[in-house]
Amino acid sequence: MSAASQYVLSTPHADDPVTRARAVAPLIEAAAPRIERDRELPAELLAAIHDARLVRALLPRTIGGDEATPETYCRMLEVIARADASTAWCISQASGCSMAAAYVAPEVARIIWGPANASLAWGAAGPNQIAEVVDGGYRVTGTWQFASGGRHATWLGGHCRVKDRDGTMRANADGSPYERTMLFARDAITMTENWQVMGLRGTGSDTYSVTDLFVPEAFTVRRDRDEERRPQGHGLLYKFTTTHLYASGFASVALGIARGMLDNFVTLASAKTPWSTTRMLRDSPVLQSGLAEAEGRWRAARAGLHTALRETWDSLAAGQPMGTDQKVAIRLASTFATHQAKEVADFAWAEAGATAIFESQPFERRFRDIHAVTQQIQARRTHFETVGQHLMGLTPHPRFL
Repeated sequence: MSAASQYVLSTPHADDPVTRARAVAPLIEAAAPRIERDRELPAELLAAIHDARLVRALLPRTIGGDEATPETYCRMLEVIARADASTAWCISQASGCSMAAAYVAPEVARIIWGPANASLAWGAAGPNQIAEVVDGGYRVTGTWQFASGGRHATWLGGHCRVKDRDGTMRANADGSPYERTMLFARDAITMTENWQVMGLRGTGSDTYSVTDLFVPEAFTVRRDRDEERRPQGHGLLYKFTTTHLYASGFASVALGIARGMLDNFVTLASAKTPWSTTRMLRDSPVLQSGLAEAEGRWRAARAGLHTALRETWDSLAAGQPMGTDQKVAIRLASTFATHQAKEVADFAWAEAGATAIFESQPFERRFRDIHAVTQQIQARRTHFETVGQHLMGLTPHPRFL
């Protein structure tokens, strides 16, 4: 079997992204050491991922996407993250970016996401990325960090502050900076490969720049704005914001990592007898109790996340607008799930003993990966403050919901 042919799926596509993820998961898991080493997804694996349409879960159906429910999307990511966290993170990032397809003209969406291997990546916004208004569009200069999946992305985006023709910086009605996202083809950027990190190494979340790049107006977007949503974005999915899908998606990555560690720990405990004792790990009452608590944490966190997403979907389907209660529920469930998943992973890591520190074992990389997940903005513990403000009857800042 050739190196390329081993990545080709032998079964026909299923309509369910979760089923397709399960079919590709063994290939992802087998490639995980290479992904870690090279800090990117191998081309052969990417071909299988695109063949299974795993990066198209949140695209509008009219653009060749699944337009999946958020709960289905999260279940898909969990399956992938159990196999390899970096792969799941790249797919989650690209999927969140693909929500922009609901806010550009259909012909523009087809240019960007029409190809089977289409993938959009973008990095974090900052104060020094500027788009100057010019005839027909913008002249863009900026540098962005954390472009997860940027090494295989076909298009990149840049969140920019806008400078009007008179030299003033455009502001929103409340005085906050006006931001617009510029979309440009990969060949327009300069990429700096600087992703030397502890965890999620395979995401290749490098830094990229553009200088004096002209971006046509049609290839710019303000995400999550009702007035900019196009006909292909009228489905229930796009009543959710990209923030909701990033938060719940990254939480699902954490849940998948924890699931993998817990399953591997059970396998280890059924075979390992610690040094200086004759009792197998599995026979320890203390360990059995700890395992039950860890399993309970994982199940409760996962159920809470899925319930928040499902109940919000059902409310939207019944014609109700998304209110602060639903936004807070998603924020709470996603932040809570991320940190509960870390606690579960920490249990498996600690109880695996010295076995866990070896690179040949399935714990060490996952331990680093899940701790990298908790450092991302969607996992900040300050989100609990936002939730608490709402529960106290105060008004939380909408930016964090």
